[in-house]
Amino acid sequence: MASRDRTQNQKEFQFKSAGQLIETEKKYAEDLFFTKLIGIKTPIQFGGGRDGLFKMHSNLKDQVRDNFRNLIQTNHGDRLGNYHYGANLAELAFELSESDVRQEAVNRINFAIDRFMPFITLNDFSFFTERTDNEHIAKLGIEVFYGIPRLGVTNQKIEVILRVAG
Repeated sequence: MASRDRTQNQKEFQFKSAGQLIETEKKYAEDLFFTKLIGIKTPIQFGGGRDGLFKMHSNLKDQVRDNFRNLIQTNHGDRLGNYHYGANLAELAFELSESDVRQEAVNRINFAIDRFMPFITLNDFSFFTERTDNEHIAKLGIEVFYGIPRLGVTNQKIEVILRVAG
């Protein structure tokens, strides 16, 4: 029986790039203890460090604002698995006169909030119109003023722009 040379089967490994330094892990643990990550920021951006793959919200007010903006901008059928999610404002662009669009947009935003985000209190709506060279096409802007009573948040505003023709 021939004996094997043990040096032939041995390999030397270096672990310089394997894992995190202990100091880095401690810093992440401290950050996670003091600040909780709540949800992904939209539009999605690549994150780094503690955020992970995508940038994250660590403030509940900012996360609710982001979710509210997404609710208003989402149309029926856009959300996979929940067809009726959203305010469905895009179809208003060519259907009604400008004054009808205003009232219908307010109704749809109210309905979406009542159904999907009832913790938001709507305070007021403000409208503005911008016309370009063509008098038949306009940008109809809606400013939505709201608050989040459970968080003690007041006087918040989101602006929505609709392109209206007619």
